[in-house]
Amino acid sequence: MGTKQVRFWNVPYRRNPYFTGREDLLTRLHELLRSSKAAALTQPQAISGLGGIGKTQTAMEYAYRSRADYQAVLWASAATREALISDFVALAALLQLPERDLADQGVVVAAVKRWLASNKGWLLILDNADDLEMAAEFMPLASSGHILLTTRAQFTGTIANSLEVEKMEQPEGALLLLRRAKKLAADAPLEQATAPDRSLAEAVVKELDGLPLALDQAGAYIEETNCGLSGYLNLYRRKDLLQRRSKLRSEHPEPVAATWSLSFQKVEQANPAAAELLRLCAFLDPEAIPEDILAAGAAETGPLLQPVAADVFQLNEAIEVLRTYSLIKRNAEARTLNMHRLVQVVLKDGMDKKTQRRWAQRAVKAVNAAFPYVEYSTWPRCQACLPHALACAALIELHTFTFSEAASLLNRSGWYLREHALYAQAEALLQQALGICEQAPVSEDTPISSILNNLVLLYRNQGKYAQAIPYGQRALDLDEKTLGPEHPSTAITLNNLALLYEVQAKYTEAEPLYQRSLEIKEQVLDHDHPSTAFTLDNLANLYQAQGKYEQAESLYQRALAIREKVLDPDHPDTATTLNNLAYLYHVQGKYEQAESLYQRALAIKEKVLDPNHPSIANILENYAGLLRQMQRTEEAAKLEQRARAIRVRRSS
Repeated sequence: MGTKQVRFWNVPYRRNPYFTGREDLLTRLHELLRSSKAAALTQPQAISGLGGIGKTQTAMEYAYRSRADYQAVLWASAATREALISDFVALAALLQLPERDLADQGVVVAAVKRWLASNKGWLLILDNADDLEMAAEFMPLASSGHILLTTRAQFTGTIANSLEVEKMEQPEGALLLLRRAKKLAADAPLEQATAPDRSLAEAVVKELDGLPLALDQAGAYIEETNCGLSGYLNLYRRKDLLQRRSKLRSEHPEPVAATWSLSFQKVEQANPAAAELLRLCAFLDPEAIPEDILAAGAAETGPLLQPVAADVFQLNEAIEVLRTYSLIKRNAEARTLNMHRLVQVVLKDGMDKKTQRRWAQRAVKAVNAAFPYVEYSTWPRCQACLPHALACAALIELHTFTFSEAASLLNRSGWYLREHALYAQAEALLQQALGICEQAPVSEDTPISSILNNLVLLYRNQGKYAQAIPYGQRALDLDEKTLGPEHPSTAITLNNLALLYEVQAKYTEAEPLYQRSLEIKEQVLDHDHPSTAFTLDNLANLYQAQGKYEQAESLYQRALAIREKVLDPDHPDTATTLNNLAYLYHVQGKYEQAESLYQRALAIKEKVLDPNHPSIANILENYAGLLRQMQRTEEAAKLEQRARAIRVRRSS
């Protein structure tokens, strides 16, 4: 008997019971994806068309209908590069890949692509892939699976075969509207509708020009208010919305805005705080808005929303009102909210500039309150907040905000991206944060020293030492002036500036800075503070480079003792010290001691990071050098091959 095939499924939406029509498109899509032609096996299919035309709903319906044909049905948002990276990281966890918990998201994405390339019988749906070239970077070059995209782009070039979704004709649109308004059962044919209902429904379809999203919203409004088809149609016309119908050809058709405006008015009457919640969400990334942002940032959300955001029961009530009108979707397990981007456009377009600025400021401050201090243990929370922090970065630029919370949010976002080796994005945010600090008066809440230090480490990681040093010197001058020469932050800056000199072999400049940093930390911090271990480790590196092995060993041992006591023994920083100490023994000819430490360091890194993480390449190369000196050339060659593969992956 064969082993039962494992099935993976992460479609983020339940099947739509009101899905109507599109049978020709679904049939054609099935034929193209299931074709036996070799070309069709590797050619992605794209469902293309106007926003709100039903691309995502069609892709979702295909996924549910075809789920039995696949071992895995995988869904990812391709709205932005950050969203795709985030969803590919989630896919790595779903597929239980060894690389799923790695810090370097590029490695995690590559691992998912390798899984796609080496497995068959899967369907990958990339939703909202308007930037097709960007989406193509996340597709395997060759595979035995199926790729389905939804995109607004009318021309897909060689990236995908395009299937265009047209607007609904009157019978099909009327059926969708009547089912959604509960005037017909979800599986009832149009012929069962009364003649007046069918006539009115077709009139609404005509007014809304057959746009499925608008029809769905109209049906939701009719059901909730019980205003009837004629009541909705009359209200639609009294609102002088027919004149806006000429904008139906635009990117965001006006009838959709009109429908949501009607629903929003009802929300405002039923629960004003729910309306405020919707306004706040309009300024965040529309997908996977963590409810933690509402809780942590409640104090920044305004007097009406604040008590609701801080109370789970009241928040549930507000969200339920929004869900009634299909204005927001909630993932109860993930504790996130999803909002259609066109709803955001409608809400923001309905605000004057002063109101837009007020809500943008609230959003920035709320996300800043929720974005944690960046450290190893908070990476998952940072990742959840990152798309919304990036949305806020655009708001900060648009409204030229200069308050300290804006700089803090940009700094922590850039810090997190730097730690994940996303250097270009990190640099843009950190420079934006620095620009704010240079425009506004510096206060105690202004994180300018932290920003400067993050830029130092960013440029050091890229080998741009000449760019880094002025930031380090500036940070040191600032800390000594504002905090004093004995402050812990001054010690951190001294350590980081010393790092720059050390990597350039400027040991006479680096050593006194390290020593000053260590003296400050030993005086003002706990004896076993992790920050002290950083400077001990770095100073030991310096002594080792100078051939002062006894001094180096003593400092390494102190750093290791602190890290094993304060941090988890499997913390990657612990492995760093183990590797450094192993190399010291290695160069001294203490091969057995060195090998033991290399093995411990490698085991830790391989446990908490991807085997292809660049930090592992360092250990592999060091360990391989040791093995060659021990005449174990075959073992050394295997490690060197792994290290080379990592370096190639990083450079590609």
